[in-house]
Amino acid sequence: MTDFKWRHFQGDVILWAVRWYCRYPISYRDLEEMLAERGISVDHTTIYRWVQCYAPEMEKRLRWFWRRGFDPSWRLDETYVKVRGKWTYLYRAVDKRGDTIDFYLSPTRSAKAAKRFLGKALRGLKHWEKPATLNTDKAPSYGAAITELKREGKLDRETAHRQ
Repeated sequence: MTDFKWRHFQGDVILWAVRWYCRYPISYRDLEEMLAERGISVDHTTIYRWVQCYAPEMEKRLRWFWRRGFDPSWRLDETYVKVRGKWTYLYRAVDKRGDTIDFYLSPTRSAKAAKRFLGKALRGLKHWEKPATLNTDKAPSYGAAITELKREGKLDRETAHRQ
């Protein structure tokens, strides 16, 4: 972390206060009171200055820890949308939180389009990032695409397909 040289308090105290302020809905005065209960006398304006100084640096260094976690279950669906005045099929894969994993626009609703969409979604993923379960509607195009991708080795044979 950033050097805490010339600070009146130890780095652990500063980091603790900044972390608690950024993580929980707590006021500077409440944080001042919590530190006082632990025998550390610090003013709320000092905590404010710590947050202004160190919170951006903490966020920058911890961002990669906060990335979207791996979810082994994907939900796949397609819908018909109008793009630039033309109706097209929007294929979309989301995780259980509703975060979009990938999408694909296709003029047709076919097994070929579903295969292209799934291939695009799987491309570039590490082996452990690939889904264990694919949840789809009853569209036959998904079943054919998943079977073909398994046969080609682009999708694990153990990957479950739930309809």
